[in-house]
Amino acid sequence: MKICCIGAGYVGGPTMAMIALKAPDIEVKVVDMNAARIAAWNSGRLPVYEPGLDEVVKQTRGRNLHFSTDVTGAIRAADIIFVAVNTPTKTYGVGAGRAADLRFIESVARTIAETATGPKIIVEKSTIPVKTAETIKDILAANARGIAFEVLSNPEFLAEGTAVADLQSPDRVLIGGERTPTGEKALQTLVDVYARWVPRDRIITTNLWSSELSKLVANAFLAQRISSINSISALCEATGADVDEVANAIGKDSRIGPKFLKASVGFGGSCFQKDILNLVYLCEHFGLPEVATYWDSVVRMNDYQKRRFAQKIVRALFGTVADKRIAVLGFAFKKDTNDTRESAAISVCRDLLAEQAHVVVYDPKVPADEIHADVLGKPSNGSGQGSGENPRLTVAKDAYEACAGAHAIAVVTEWDEFKRLDYGRILAAMNKPAFVFDGRNILDLAKLNTLGFRTYGIGK
Repeated sequence: MKICCIGAGYVGGPTMAMIALKAPDIEVKVVDMNAARIAAWNSGRLPVYEPGLDEVVKQTRGRNLHFSTDVTGAIRAADIIFVAVNTPTKTYGVGAGRAADLRFIESVARTIAETATGPKIIVEKSTIPVKTAETIKDILAANARGIAFEVLSNPEFLAEGTAVADLQSPDRVLIGGERTPTGEKALQTLVDVYARWVPRDRIITTNLWSSELSKLVANAFLAQRISSINSISALCEATGADVDEVANAIGKDSRIGPKFLKASVGFGGSCFQKDILNLVYLCEHFGLPEVATYWDSVVRMNDYQKRRFAQKIVRALFGTVADKRIAVLGFAFKKDTNDTRESAAISVCRDLLAEQAHVVVYDPKVPADEIHADVLGKPSNGSGQGSGENPRLTVAKDAYEACAGAHAIAVVTEWDEFKRLDYGRILAAMNKPAFVFDGRNILDLAKLNTLGFRTYGIGK
């Protein structure tokens, strides 16, 4: 068997590396038009940071895992083609700001239709709105050579930072297909691939539309829990309650459970906001405005939480941060990843810059040019300053450099190294009074208070 994956990003690269590891008899090829990205996958510095991913790629690359820009050759040789291209939220036209932009999905479908010389199983791996398979099938069916294609839905449920562990031992693998003889055969073919290492009772099979919708709904439910506890964090701060104690108490209820009840500065990442907005658009499209409003409130609460954190910093620093140095620790949307998509840090940095603060960012995995591009919306010239040149935004090489001379520290990503810093040393180099705003509730605030910091946590 030969597998091809179109798209060498956060989903395609790790997923195919794990298939290659667990099924050494299957030839796996990951292709992408981005030559720089493919070169990175073939180098010693992968474009995606995930704990354990380097080891998996090293074991399989050159054996049965290959990264290439030869899209045509890979399509023609493959029995199964995974589609793992980006599906960002539209920024233009109908549905702008909510609907998924499917132009890359359509482009891939047309490329497959024009290139394939024999029957293929096409697997939707990208996060897409329900009924997208119909579009793909229509495009594929229009090929002039009468080639038969089967389209399956196989959404990913990876959590960035734990992707390798999630792939090795997934909660479930979801595969949707058409309930026709050929559709069932294609579905079983993909089931057999995953069954090499995933217990059969964890492989769920559904129809196409249930599979497509399940991905959006899963992310919406998880994000809903975060927004719910974040809304309570504001009430805790107003009443003197402790959000961690509240979360622990309600999490002991077996009907609720403890997961995704960690209050924070807000959720980010490539999926939650995008998928909820997509769900909102779908509900509006199908004439369900009340349902759309309900899910839209999850995103609005998340935006409020990020604004509230920045506003708390301004209020605590005597109503102004103008010309004050604020050290922002962490820029990735969560620890153990270099992904910054929809990171809360972007919003916090922008709000502080709007207040004329000097913002100094440190993140152990995100490069300076990406930080400048995300905050300023412009490419960096690689010199530590954005090409748009906002001199109030700089990037430090380590946490101590970021905090030196700062009036306040804002912890925005829960990197473990921030727990181990020498805060006595940091305090000595800061302006006084020195403030710490823990947007992830990972620090011992009582200890920091004893040292002499003025501290603020989320929901405390």
